[in-house]
Amino acid sequence: MPRTLRRLAHLALFCPLSKGLQSRLPAVKVKYLVVAWLGVLVASWVIYVQYSSYSELCRGHVCTVIICEHYRRGIISGSVCKSLCEEKTLTLQRCLSTSPTHQVYSAVWKEKAVIVKCGIEDALRGDDGPNSLPKRDVSLYDKPTRGTSMDEFREMLHSFLKDSLGEQASLGLLVSRVVSLADVNSDGKVSLAEAKSVWALLQIDEFVPMLALQDKEHAPRLLGFCGHLYATERVANGALFRLDVPPWLQPLVPEALSGALNRWLAPAWPRRARITIGLLEFVEEVFHGAYGSFYMCDASPSRVGYNANYDCKIADLGSVASEAAVRAFLRGRTCQTNADCTFGRDCTATCDRLARQCNTEVVQPNLAKVCALLRDFLLFGAPADLLEDLDRQLRTCVTLSGLASQMEVHHSLVLNNLKTLLWKKISDTKYS
Repeated sequence: MPRTLRRLAHLALFCPLSKGLQSRLPAVKVKYLVVAWLGVLVASWVIYVQYSSYSELCRGHVCTVIICEHYRRGIISGSVCKSLCEEKTLTLQRCLSTSPTHQVYSAVWKEKAVIVKCGIEDALRGDDGPNSLPKRDVSLYDKPTRGTSMDEFREMLHSFLKDSLGEQASLGLLVSRVVSLADVNSDGKVSLAEAKSVWALLQIDEFVPMLALQDKEHAPRLLGFCGHLYATERVANGALFRLDVPPWLQPLVPEALSGALNRWLAPAWPRRARITIGLLEFVEEVFHGAYGSFYMCDASPSRVGYNANYDCKIADLGSVASEAAVRAFLRGRTCQTNADCTFGRDCTATCDRLARQCNTEVVQPNLAKVCALLRDFLLFGAPADLLEDLDRQLRTCVTLSGLASQMEVHHSLVLNNLKTLLWKKISDTKYS
């Protein structure tokens, strides 16, 4: 019976074909074969690129070996050292690294989801391969030296933070915060290993802004550290748009297609409005805060996330830089065009073409960059009675430019108008 059914199916499929079409089948088969081989080649290339990229970027095992070796030798200390190196209750999971020298992983620490970050510059220096073992040098932990007193350590911290953040009246409070962080066992003293660990952490670009913004609602929380490895809270949605096409795949995925998919996958508009209000609040928080102003030098969707309650969280502070750091970078820098006066991705100052030196004030404020990002995120699906006014306010916001010292009032007015417009629409609803 099954054989009879197969014969009937064969007759139904192939007998209706005309003789002319049947004569063309060999050519059609060749075409399909060529297409199939092209598909295999493309798939092989994608797999190779993925594997090469993964093996280059994802070296968490190297980072763990380095950290745990230093911990066992008593060179470093930290609140997660025991969990990582002895109890094995801190385990790395998915690799999120975008740079081979700055490892980023999702992880689980005592059954809680976290993000773990670690630099491995020392291990990658020279001709070492991806699986190289850590070198014996401990240049990252060369300060403070044995014999440094607590007063001298505090002075070291104050001087470093002054260089990083500028002269701020509240620097003393931040120094105390760092000392408290270093005192892992809460005995009122800071050991040499504890001091070396926190000093190494301060050399990481993201760490100083994270400390300065720890009391801000929309900044990620620091949960613990071991040497220069540190754990932060995990943001449920690590990017503003859910579909993040890797650079190597972008030529194969049209921008229109990725944009359409992101719109389809995006949260409901009232929830996007809630996320937007949080992002605008973060812009307020970093503008003339207790430790000076901070610039968002890469206002891209991959840097902004939100949690399960649709509260905005800046998933990565690596692109947030203090005004003092940006000014120090620009001061005395030679230039031909404004592009030569760019810190990070998009913190750009003007070039004085007569003196051939960069000016030290960034022209485009954080708010203008955030509004450019929000046009793609907020306008589609917006209520009809709000769309025209929202579009006009975002266009006004995007065109903000000029020196921050000369536009503070205008900056605050535009920001507050936009927040008020959105809040009125979602207040007294389940989305507020």
